[in-house]
Amino acid sequence: MPNYRRMRVPGATYFFTVNLAVPGATALTDHIDLLREVYRATAVEHPIGCKAMVILPDHLHAVWTLPAGDADFSRRWQKIQARFTFATGLRGPQSRSMAGKREAGLWQRRFWEHMIRNPDEEERAIAHCHSDPVRHGYAELASDWPFSTLHRDLRAKVGAAPTLRNVA
Repeated sequence: MPNYRRMRVPGATYFFTVNLAVPGATALTDHIDLLREVYRATAVEHPIGCKAMVILPDHLHAVWTLPAGDADFSRRWQKIQARFTFATGLRGPQSRSMAGKREAGLWQRRFWEHMIRNPDEEERAIAHCHSDPVRHGYAELASDWPFSTLHRDLRAKVGAAPTLRNVA
């Protein structure tokens, strides 16, 4: 398996972008409850400190802090993607190579990650997550988009108890 020059620092915070293979697809929001379920199952097995996340129809962004001594974010994404694909039964366009590797073609083969190096970068990454639905034209205000941890963060600021509904 190739090594794509990823910064693997145990306990670090990372910003991720994960895309479906077909731009404009809607599987992530069409099956949001299932995506939340597979995310939670993966987080139980491999803890994730989720600082922010937004789910759009064809991609998602997340800011995660991994536990001390753990840098395996790739395993987490692999499990989330595999579980989601299996549970939905969805398929995308497959090349001969993908078919030979038994890939469903639903997801882009690689994801983008950036290790957060300071509090300013973390703040910008979280703001990017929260504002992305506005940037893509899905909502006029970030608070109008239902599939964002912005709602969790706002409840925490006003002292209301967070619910699992708006996490992931």
